[in-house]
Amino acid sequence: MIDGKKMRPNGCSTRRTQPSEWPRPANVRSRKTENRQAKRFGLMHLFAVCGLLAAAGWVCSCKPGNSGAGAHQETPDTARNEMTGKRPGTAYLYDICVDSLEVAGHRIRRGDNLSLLLSGLKLAPGREAVLQVTDSLLDPKKLYEGLPWHVLTTRDSIPQVTHLVFARSRTDHVIVDLTGDSIQARLYRKEIREKRRYLEKSVRTSLWMEMKSEGVDPVLAIHLSDIFAWQIDFFELQPTDSFCVFYTESFIDDTVSLKLSVDAATFMHQGRTYMAIPFTQDSLPEFFDADGQSLRRSFLKAPLDFFRITSRFSNSRFHPVLKYYRAHHGVDYAAPTGTPVKTIGDGKVIAKGFQDGGGGNYVKIQHNPTYATTYMHLHGFARGLSVGQHVRQGDVIGYVGSTGLSTGPHLDFRVYRNGTPINPLKIESPPACPVRAELRDSFERVKRRFIQKFNESKRNDSIPFPVRETGLH
Repeated sequence: MIDGKKMRPNGCSTRRTQPSEWPRPANVRSRKTENRQAKRFGLMHLFAVCGLLAAAGWVCSCKPGNSGAGAHQETPDTARNEMTGKRPGTAYLYDICVDSLEVAGHRIRRGDNLSLLLSGLKLAPGREAVLQVTDSLLDPKKLYEGLPWHVLTTRDSIPQVTHLVFARSRTDHVIVDLTGDSIQARLYRKEIREKRRYLEKSVRTSLWMEMKSEGVDPVLAIHLSDIFAWQIDFFELQPTDSFCVFYTESFIDDTVSLKLSVDAATFMHQGRTYMAIPFTQDSLPEFFDADGQSLRRSFLKAPLDFFRITSRFSNSRFHPVLKYYRAHHGVDYAAPTGTPVKTIGDGKVIAKGFQDGGGGNYVKIQHNPTYATTYMHLHGFARGLSVGQHVRQGDVIGYVGSTGLSTGPHLDFRVYRNGTPINPLKIESPPACPVRAELRDSFERVKRRFIQKFNESKRNDSIPFPVRETGLH
């Protein structure tokens, strides 16, 4: 039973909120709706409706394999749908029949813990019993701010709590069932659906804007710029440039996008066609060009995805804070505070801290006996980053900031070769390993299959939209 009708746990208002990415079922009835029906159809109709709902709720709670059973600790969403025999027109939330229940949505706030969340509820078995049964499923250190949780109650004059639902992530939820003789807790996992799509487009403005104009997640632009980072200067795109891409998008609830990945792509830039063919070598999936050369290089072209260069490598630059000329052996990338900073290559963290000379928070990475890089003016460091740690190319090591001698948020990025600073914009990065000779035949088969797919898709002009579903696997 909820402690007091006019207050939610932690002193929140009585208005129930339901985030869009965890939608409340559309056919869950409210008391106001029932009152309006009573006035319109009379008390006899209302009693009949309530009787039907109560019966449906009883049948739902008694079905074997449903949420009240608690027989399985972890069951995929699709398997549960087949096992429970859900009836069309019946409302379910997290696999719980809620036709006769009230659903109150909440979010984890800063400083919350599970014990505090339960303190505002009157639970028949007691708070300690709930904490004990969820101990193995809910890590108290991972109850992050903003995660949703829900309280399901009966519609009696004195509501009784029937279920508690806590989100561990966007897909995983812990359900606590209080309807049986003993408390049951289990993991509910939302089904992830994948949609494979194809997009072809001319670049009239920027890659980012072209994605938005077609209703495509602009993250696809980031993936393409990462894949072709060493082949194409994305700041020099021309109206004659174009691209074709097969990509896969993962969804939960068929509407909330979880992840987007590129399957294969071609990019026509300044009259030349570049291909990105996926192929796995040494258990590492990579993209290769038509000749079997890896598109990946030993170093990324830049440590940020999107940026603006505000200061270049120079032996004499007027310092905006010190107000005199001195060497600036790096490149300044302006970006909003908090923008992730990535290491440009594999290596070992050899320094991390605050540089009194003006660099502020910084990280230095030794990539090999020849090359080292430094990242300065950071707002903060990646969680868990420490000196001596090995990092992989593209790992986030910190976030853009304005610490040290700085007039605004930016990254001061420096590259050293044999201890001597060099211009990061002119570094020559060798390609990663090409397709090995013994795997060449397999690569050629993969390449031919994707070229055929591209040709078939480009000839298909009957579909009115450039984004279309494909049978690519």
